[in-house]
Amino acid sequence: MTQAPAISRFPVPDLADMPDDIRTRILAVQEKSGFIPNVFLVLAHRPDEFRAFFAYHDALMDKPGNLTKAEREMIVVATSNLNQCQYCVIAHGAILRIRAKDPLIADQVAVNYRKADITERQKAMLDFAVRVSTEAYKVSESDFAQLKSHGFTEEDMWDITAITAFFGLSNRLANVTSMRPNPEFYSMGRG
Repeated sequence: MTQAPAISRFPVPDLADMPDDIRTRILAVQEKSGFIPNVFLVLAHRPDEFRAFFAYHDALMDKPGNLTKAEREMIVVATSNLNQCQYCVIAHGAILRIRAKDPLIADQVAVNYRKADITERQKAMLDFAVRVSTEAYKVSESDFAQLKSHGFTEEDMWDITAITAFFGLSNRLANVTSMRPNPEFYSMGRG
């Protein structure tokens, strides 16, 4: 029998050795999802950064606003694909399938969102997210005008930008740590 690959190239602390607040959060996630996503275990290596990372994640992904939770996940999947982040494409693809109630959407968005079965508004959102991810220095008023023509507000534009930027950080951490997606993610939301 072969041993499963390590979930990170850096040390992963035992749950029992983690600070109480981090252990409590991880156990709550495990209770809700039935498993512990590896990102929680990997980032627990640096407790202060774990707290900051998840505080910002929650502020971006769980807030009310004009972007649906599924649209927020679309941004993560499309831009994580550009950054070749296997962990985030697989994990957030699973969340996208669940939030959109569509077993096909995550694969479509990851491979080529321009041909995905999504609205023109969502394609404009992802066009902007991709621009922020790859050419933020070129973002101009014409980009904002394009979003406005699809009904996006200034706050929506900030959200799209912040989600893209945050997951750029996440993608780089996941890639450099060699973070492995949990096997559970592959079948979630597929029907």
